[in-house]
Amino acid sequence: MAEYDTVAIVGVGLIGGSIGLALRERKLARRIIGIGRRQNSLDAARKVGAIDQGVTNLAAGVAEAQLLIVATPVDTIAERVVQAAAAAPSDCLITDAGSTKEAIVATVDAALASRRGGPRFVGSHPLAGDHRTGPQHARADLFEGRTVVITPTDATRPAAVTEASGFWQSLGANVTTMTPARHDLALAITSHLPHLVAIALTAATPTEYLPLTASGWRDTTRIAAADAKIWQPIFAANRERVLDALDLMSQTLGGLREALEHGDNETLIATLEAAAKKRRDRDALGD
Repeated sequence: MAEYDTVAIVGVGLIGGSIGLALRERKLARRIIGIGRRQNSLDAARKVGAIDQGVTNLAAGVAEAQLLIVATPVDTIAERVVQAAAAAPSDCLITDAGSTKEAIVATVDAALASRRGGPRFVGSHPLAGDHRTGPQHARADLFEGRTVVITPTDATRPAAVTEASGFWQSLGANVTTMTPARHDLALAITSHLPHLVAIALTAATPTEYLPLTASGWRDTTRIAAADAKIWQPIFAANRERVLDALDLMSQTLGGLREALEHGDNETLIATLEAAAKKRRDRDALGD
């Protein structure tokens, strides 16, 4: 028997589509409704099996949902959640998949504060993805063994945290909780900064040298191919923390430059070895 009768997904691109495929493969939902702005995108999601039905009317799409996931770009998530909460059943759990959390959660909490007894909301961020976008790249196993961060606040109902955790775990994910502010601080370093570094390296590479790039350049710059319309709002939403992360990166690069400039091989080797150890420590954690 399916855990949910009806699940609605707002934004059935890579993440939303993968949620739909995972729900279907694990037989967790009887019906999956995709909600979006463009019917052709919804048709593509239906073609790959991520949804059963695609609608462009948000209120109609969430009218019978027991679970609603908003997987749109971060600058639209809060608005979509608030709109959906006005139309969804009172027992619906609403969560999102945005890679920034503090502004989203604060906006939603403030908007829903007066709606006692309405749908429950808790912020989420699955640390999974790809530089490619669209439902055609969705995968049912995208969340298996991956971490999902849930970001409750004092306004979050405990039952919402429990149910959201159970949902992500049912897709094979490992769940951890932290405050929205702590999440955004950490992700500025571990996710947003790497994208900027990959972009900077790609932009700094002269076009005539591209035939000379090998696995090192390709591995380091893979995520630079990500959709700019998704990442610009992320950088804007977490601007102050991303700036702090860039300052930290600049200090590290400055130290490496100084060591090279002065022939300080001892410092250079120490930095290389420390970085190699940290990478091995991360590899030991698995996916």
